[in-house]
Amino acid sequence: MRRLAGLLFALTLMSSLLGVATPASAGTGGLRVDNGWFVDEQNRIVLLHGVNNVDKQAPYVEPGDGFTLTAADARLLARHGFNTVRLGVSFDGLMPSPGDVDESYLDRLAGVVDVLGAAGIHVLLDNHQDGLSKSWGGNGFPEWAIRARPQPWEPNPGFPLYYLMPSMNAAWNEVWNNDHGAVDHLGDALAALASRVGDHPSVLGIELLNEPWPGTAFPTCYPLGCPLFDRQYQAVHEDLTSRIREVAPDLPVFWEPNVTWNQMMPTHLAEPPLTPAIDDEQVAFSFHDYCVASQSAIYLGMPEELIGLCPVQHDLTWGHADAFTGRTGLPALVTEFGDVDPEVLGHTLSRADDRFTGWQYWHYESITGPQPEEDPFLSEAGRQLVRTYPRATAGTPEAMDFDPATGDFRYTYRPAGTALTEIYVSDLHYPDGYEVSVDGGEVTSAPGAPVVTVRAGGAGPVTVAVHRR
Repeated sequence: MRRLAGLLFALTLMSSLLGVATPASAGTGGLRVDNGWFVDEQNRIVLLHGVNNVDKQAPYVEPGDGFTLTAADARLLARHGFNTVRLGVSFDGLMPSPGDVDESYLDRLAGVVDVLGAAGIHVLLDNHQDGLSKSWGGNGFPEWAIRARPQPWEPNPGFPLYYLMPSMNAAWNEVWNNDHGAVDHLGDALAALASRVGDHPSVLGIELLNEPWPGTAFPTCYPLGCPLFDRQYQAVHEDLTSRIREVAPDLPVFWEPNVTWNQMMPTHLAEPPLTPAIDDEQVAFSFHDYCVASQSAIYLGMPEELIGLCPVQHDLTWGHADAFTGRTGLPALVTEFGDVDPEVLGHTLSRADDRFTGWQYWHYESITGPQPEEDPFLSEAGRQLVRTYPRATAGTPEAMDFDPATGDFRYTYRPAGTALTEIYVSDLHYPDGYEVSVDGGEVTSAPGAPVVTVRAGGAGPVTVAVHRR
């Protein structure tokens, strides 16, 4: 997760050397993948801004645990313009014993999905793991699905260093080889999940596996990525995707690179002839953007001056993402990024804006849990995340810029069709209201509305600008 980028990089390198109305319309329509974009029912290109909500401890999304998102959370998120949530789902929650799907768990998940959907929020169901299983103090895979166990002679240093334990690597090998049917059972579990909630219009899709570790192949991933492992890894993704397709033929499925990506390694997924091309038209790319230098300063006590190196890594990460999307034509979504430093957040956000790529910030916990919290987005970092942006474009995006210091926003797109373009206007950046101007079209929303709607005046480019009063 957010610490893995720094801590695990250092050690693997060493090892290798050694009630308010939402501003959206009520409810959501389903999104689909189309020509490298996420597209809604009006054929508008949708840009996703949102957060993660992942509970790693059983009973997961049970009400009252402090993580479950409620209607109050959904209203808060929608008010700040967030239109997506990456909601954690756990294999051991879906299937607590072999072949036995927990229907009550599915019901609770469906309830959260519908609460978010009623506020106009698209939900990505993230099959989450960290540390594989409870046997190592981690989470995700049920213990019954894995035969390997920590050994008495083997110290467990905890997250994230337990990924270097021999027993942990043996356990991951079991998964990738499907030695004892773990992938088969996971396919059954994800198919049950897709069958239960895949037809809910607010479900964005299913992410197959969070931050998977390569097992004993991990040293081969440095310094240029590991195509041999990625070939095996892709085969597992193809198998799991096919299981979902049996019950949900059109549901988007999100593939994430192995976690050495967080330590600046490229992915070799879908890179012929090393790995096969992806022939499923509803696959999307999920990737994380953490800065090793910043994470090392935070969690390893290394000098904070290292944060100055972050732009170099962000450029490398986004270059790797560009390489993948360029060769596949698939859309991308940054499903994790996060930092206490607003400047580091800005590195991710500005690069996402340049590419018109959506994102989900790590992490948001319910404000309605046992210890209610204040609005977490009123901080300096929060003002980076709450942004004026075009959440639905009737046409093709060409250029976008938002300055969180001034609230100045400018967006140009080339129109197509007759639908309206929707621009969410930040509720934090315009204390005295905003002014909007349009070149090539007209505003159709009321003055001061939380969402500006624009109708194109012809076939030429449309430019929308928003400024403080």
